[in-house]
Amino acid sequence: MTFAAEKLDTDGRPEICAALNTALAETAVSTMMAQNFHWNVTGMNFAPLHQMFQGIYEDHFAGQDDLAERIKALDGHADGNLARMLERSSIVEPQVDMTSTDLIATLLNAEEILAATLKATGEIAANYGDTITEDLCIARGQVHEKFAWMLRVHLR
Repeated sequence: MTFAAEKLDTDGRPEICAALNTALAETAVSTMMAQNFHWNVTGMNFAPLHQMFQGIYEDHFAGQDDLAERIKALDGHADGNLARMLERSSIVEPQVDMTSTDLIATLLNAEEILAATLKATGEIAANYGDTITEDLCIARGQVHEKFAWMLRVHLR
């Protein structure tokens, strides 16, 4: 039995790469946010939050590379310009000192946005038959949903 492999529809690459660049930007913003929170968390829950925020930013840093490499595999440009990332991102960094509860809620919101962005990006990829990008988006989305759950339980 032989399989006829289909090539990815090249017409879809610009739209897929644009969506991936949004996911990349939001991942980069949330990476720095989690690292900032790791550095600045205080209070009775310092140790577990310090550790959790570190786990988040370390995961997100690796996730940025996965997204950027997929963009490059699609012959796109992985836009690493920080100013453009901030413009492209729906995740906005806070500009003030916050309580540990506020840090958790802010990062929870970022994780939920990331999960939604990756879901939408995966759907775009699926529309063009790009199951590899779709799979990457599903996997990354699951990670962000799990982090959202872990953060959410701290607020109960």
